[in-house]
This record gives sequence, structure tokens and C-alpha cells, in this order.
Amino acid sequence: MIPDRSPTALRRAKFGLDAANFFLSDVRTGLGPYLAIYLLTVEKWDQQSIGVVMSIATIAGVVAQTPAGALVDATRAKRALMAVAAVTVTVACLFLPWFPFFWPVAVSQAAAQAAATVFGPALTAVTLGIVGRDLFTRRIGRNEFFNHAGNAFAAGAAGLAAYWVGPVAVFYLLAATAAASLLSVPIIPGAAIDHDVACGLDEAGNSTATQTHERPSGWTALLSCRPLLIFAICVVLFHLSNAAMLPLVGQQLASQNEKLGTTLMSVCIVAAQVVMLPMALLVGAKADSWGHKPLFLLGLLVLAARGMLYTLSDNPFWLMGVQLLDGVGAGIFGTIFPIIVADVTHGTGRFNLAQGAINTALGIGAALSTSLAGFVVVRGGYHAAFLTLGAVALAGLALFFVAMPETKGWQDNRGGNIESPIGNRKRE
Repeated sequence: MIPDRSPTALRRAKFGLDAANFFLSDVRTGLGPYLAIYLLTVEKWDQQSIGVVMSIATIAGVVAQTPAGALVDATRAKRALMAVAAVTVTVACLFLPWFPFFWPVAVSQAAAQAAATVFGPALTAVTLGIVGRDLFTRRIGRNEFFNHAGNAFAAGAAGLAAYWVGPVAVFYLLAATAAASLLSVPIIPGAAIDHDVACGLDEAGNSTATQTHERPSGWTALLSCRPLLIFAICVVLFHLSNAAMLPLVGQQLASQNEKLGTTLMSVCIVAAQVVMLPMALLVGAKADSWGHKPLFLLGLLVLAARGMLYTLSDNPFWLMGVQLLDGVGAGIFGTIFPIIVADVTHGTGRFNLAQGAINTALGIGAALSTSLAGFVVVRGGYHAAFLTLGAVALAGLALFFVAMPETKGWQDNRGGNIESPIGNRKRE
């Protein structure tokens, strides 16, 4: 079926994508770092138990990532899939205050993490299916802008609510944003989505479109793509370093002032998200001209610097100031990630499966990060944990610099005959 490209449909699609990215930003992360603060300050859990239960939940998300990507590739009901996932995340998180014990918390958060794996590939797939390859980079920057704006709004609201009501307020805020997301997703017109393009195949009218639409690459071809494998390893190292930093800062702030712990965490998140807003637009506007590799290297360098700078002072204002750098590193990563995956999977029909596979790598790094940080904190303190996480980021930077090629040349044919890295297809 030919997608609807009328001005009305495209305006609705643009508004729907903006709204969905804004409201799903809070739902897709679930309780995030607030879970650690709630368990530490309200339920009086120790740091090691918090790390273990968060790792269990993250592992559940890891297991679901690749199947979620494959499901997004296979289904044409991408909008309904996002709606079902939003309901699941919300119900699982609202369950937690009533049963704040180890296994109920672990199981409910595992369910939330598994459901949330749908949002990333589904939103980027719908975006690619609407705007096509030529406008994808710039539109991803806009997606990330609204994603970070939504996170900043939700974090600010959570901080104010937690100050007046207590940490439990974040659970009800999540329910409110989920309800808003359920209203925003249907705004995107389903008829505007080209589902072949959404899974990484060529646009209709491309000289290879007929061939690739008939036979996408086999999923095992992902394992033979060297750049994709290198990128996966670097993503593991990025999140092995990054995932535990904000929860550690939150725990350190909460240990200094339990009443203000959640509010100070919200200040950290809002500040970082505000920095991410211009970073997302900048990367979306300039990535194709500046190159994709230098931007990812910059993100890793900033992440390593954060780990070192956190150790210079325990002052809350210093910790919150250093957290601003998260806006630079994470702002770059969130925008460049789907662009690089789209580069190396273009024309294969496996874009979302590859997203899921790389998100699996991301989840592995995040799951190990919280456990690693909790282990080091108990035995060496917060400074030792931050230095360890910073060293991991440096290792990722070195690997990416030495082994990863520039990928932006794979998304078009301006350099002549180019082989697709997956499926060994030659594009004209």
C-alpha cells in the first residue's frame, strides 16, 4: 500500500511524533534512578541489595530487547504495540509501593523493563517509515529534543511533588504521563507509515527497492557485520560506565540529606536534560556533515571526564554541576545511536532487529554497571566507584577510535558503488 504523503497526514505525523516522544520519554525509562532513592530512603534498603534488584530488572530488559526489535520489524501495528507497552510499564510501577519487598520489586520492575524495550525501536521505525532516509538524521534530532524535553518536564514535576508529598509521588506522575502517551500515539496517522522503509528497506522507486522488499537479509547476517559488532561492544562499555553514575550521585546526595534526596536528583536530571535539548538538535543538524564517528568519540570522552570530576568534591552543588556533562554525552549518544545503526543496516530490512540487538548490548552494560558500582561502593567508597566507571569509558573510547570506521558513507551512494555491510548487497 502506498503511504499517505498528503500535507495533512504529514502535519499530523509531525505533531504526533513530537507528542509521543515527549510523553513516552518518562514512561520508557520507568522509575529510573528514582527507584534507587525510594528504596534507600523510604524502604531502607542497602546499596548492594538495590544494585542487585536493579540488575535483575535490567537483565529482563536485555532478554526482551532483540525479540522486541524483531517484532517491530514484523508488525504493522507499531502504534498499538507502543500503547500496550505503556500500560504494562505503568501497572508494574504502580504495583511497587504496595509490595516493597525484594522479589515483588524485582518481578514488577522486570516486567516494566521488558515492556519498555518496545519504545525505542518502535518510535525510530515509525519515524523512518514516515520521513525516509534523506530526512531521518534531522528528524531523529527532533525526536531526541522532545524526548529530553519530556524527561526534563517529568523530572521537574517529580522533584516538586516529592518535596511536598514524598518520594512516592513519582509513581503517580508516571501514571499521568502514561495516560498522556496513550492519547498522543494515535495522533500519528498509520497510513503515513511506509512499513518497508520502517524496517530498513529502500524507498519505493529506488532501483533496488523491488529486490530488497522481496527478500530482506537473514538475521544471522548481523553476526557477520564487523562494524555492527564493534559498535555493540562500545555500546556495552558506554553503558557499563554510564548507567550507574546518576544513581550513585542520587544515593550520595540522599545520604547527605534524606528529605531533599529525591528533589536534588530531580534537579540533576532536569539540568542534564536541558543540556541535551540543544545537543540533540545540533547532532541531528550536523552529524551528516561532521561525521558520525567523531561525535560518538566525543560522547565517550565526556563520559570519562564525568567519572573523574565526581571525585574532586562531595559538595552537592559540585556533584550537580558535573552532572550537566551527562547532557552532552547522553545527548550525543541518544541521537547518534539510531543513525549509526541505520547506516550499517540500510537496505537490509533488519533495522529494528539490529536496534534490538544493540539495545541488548546496551542492557548488558547497564545491568553490569549497577552491580559493579554497588560492589565497589561497599568496598572502596563512592570515589573508587566513579574512577572505575570513568576508566571503563576510556576503554570504550580507545576501542572505537582504533577499530570503528566512519559509517556515514554507507547511508547514500554519493561515493560510488558501496557494499551494504549486512547481507553483502551492492547498491547502485
